[in-house]
Amino acid sequence: MKILYVAPLSPNNSSEYRLRALRRIGADVVTLDADNYITKHPFLRKIEFRASIGPNVSRYNRDVLRMAEECKPDVMWADKQLWMRPSTLDALRERGILTASYMIDNFFGPRRDPGWRLYAKDIPLYDLHITQRDANVRDYLDAGARHALKIQTAYEPTIHFAPPEGWSDKDRNRGVSFLGTPYDNRAEILTWLAKEEGFPVIISGNPNQWRRALNLEAFTSLYREGELYQQQYREAIWRSKINVSFLTHSNRDEFVHKSFEIAACGGFLLAERTQGHMDRFVEDEEAVFFTGYDELRDKIARYLHDEPARARIAAAGHRRAVTSGYDNDTQVRRILEKLQQIRNEGSAA
Repeated sequence: MKILYVAPLSPNNSSEYRLRALRRIGADVVTLDADNYITKHPFLRKIEFRASIGPNVSRYNRDVLRMAEECKPDVMWADKQLWMRPSTLDALRERGILTASYMIDNFFGPRRDPGWRLYAKDIPLYDLHITQRDANVRDYLDAGARHALKIQTAYEPTIHFAPPEGWSDKDRNRGVSFLGTPYDNRAEILTWLAKEEGFPVIISGNPNQWRRALNLEAFTSLYREGELYQQQYREAIWRSKINVSFLTHSNRDEFVHKSFEIAACGGFLLAERTQGHMDRFVEDEEAVFFTGYDELRDKIARYLHDEPARARIAAAGHRRAVTSGYDNDTQVRRILEKLQQIRNEGSAA
């Protein structure tokens, strides 16, 4: 199939990783970089994001239709896109182009982020919605979606891979490590682990977000290395004795892509216990899980100074990630298979 791929395509975006997977498995892909339509003016950018209106939104939709007319794709894949107008999706359908929306965030969840105005109208119009939650499959169908597919967030094999042979604690300068954003109560938990329990916690991520989430003392003592991507992100996992992976509870997540990235990088994974995680890793053999503050503390105390146990579990977790299809190629292939099925059913009808 020929695909018009509409997505933010900065080198650090997971949508760029899915584009790599599409090309690796042989799809014919034409791209439209959604980042090119975001205004640089801070106030206007806020209005665009919250209301999905403005000249850039109009230009974006015109260009989607123009590119569809020029390259005549079989599929328009909108990756984490909120600006697609219903009239654009109707026009694509009239041209016989399948439309797919890949959305990691939870439109139906409790977080109630702004920016969903057009997306809410689009739900019955896309041919396929791709989500990472069982509950969202039901939500989309109940909201009038034609088809919904659950996939799993995944690691990118060109970025996330194991360290060199012989890597050990002598190469690790991060104790209890968290890489990411301060959603939910993560700042509170990590501060407690460091201040009250005395663990060597190191946090990396967006400095502005963490500066707001942590008090000055905690930010000064815990925050290191800035926001890490690609090689820096991978090597931070390599340099960590324990890699903590939190769910985004406000998204009602079953698992998070960070867990698969940590495992693929050969890192020791300490993740929140959920059915989604337990279905994908054998507890205490391929990953270690926790529920609540006390168990998190106890698991850190158990493994922080036990390098052989961490090495054994990390190696098993890496094997599981590599052999069980937790990579982008496998997940993207499932999406293409579903789109082909929808296309075949439409042809038969």
